Amino acid sequence: QVQVVESGGGLVQPGGSLKLSCTVSGNMIRLYDMGWYRQAPGNQRELVAGIGSDGNANYVDSVKGRFTISRDNAKNTVYLQMNSLKPEDTAVYYCNAARTWPRINSWGQGTQVTVSS
Repeated sequence: QVQVVESGGGLVQPGGSLKLSCTVSGNMIRLYDMGWYRQAPGNQRELVAGIGSDGNANYVDSVKGRFTISRDNAKNTVYLQMNSLKPEDTAVYYCNAARTWPRINSWGQGTQVTVSS
């Protein structure tokens, strides 16, 4: 079973930056599609940024130009660099590791990001 652990959340002022990390157990991360999701109170969980096993990245429109997803397979880690943070970025951020076959769909416990003055 694949274990996923997020870290790096916290409280930051509007306009500030945070870098989230997601570490995946085992040494197979290079085969996984990785995604950062977020869920604010009363809202559905949404995909913020994803990076495929091929390194291709995609972003939700609201974070384009502000967030950057990257991966370091040697460290079994995926990152989310968040710049120019806004109050509407406040949410619990979750990391997901996925693979079609054999089927993998593992979630972390989430890390809270709060953007407030």
